Amino acid sequence: MQAVKGLSMEKGLCWASLGIAGLMLLLFILDLIIGWPFGGSELSGMTLVDIFGILASAVLAYLSWNALRDLR
Repeated sequence: MQAVKGLSMEKGLCWASLGIAGLMLLLFILDLIIGWPFGGSELSGMTLVDIFGILASAVLAYLSWNALRDLR
């Protein structure tokens, strides 16, 4: 078996990180709005964690998209 190298691996990593960022963004928004899957605002201080999670996911999504755009 050959290891995947080069442009195809870089694109795959960019797509994977973009997908994970989108999934985490969705989960943090759902938790902030309806309290699922992490327990929402029932726990003290979790609203702040959700906001930072949304910001971190958005930054990761932007960086992944920007790197993917540079590879084209």
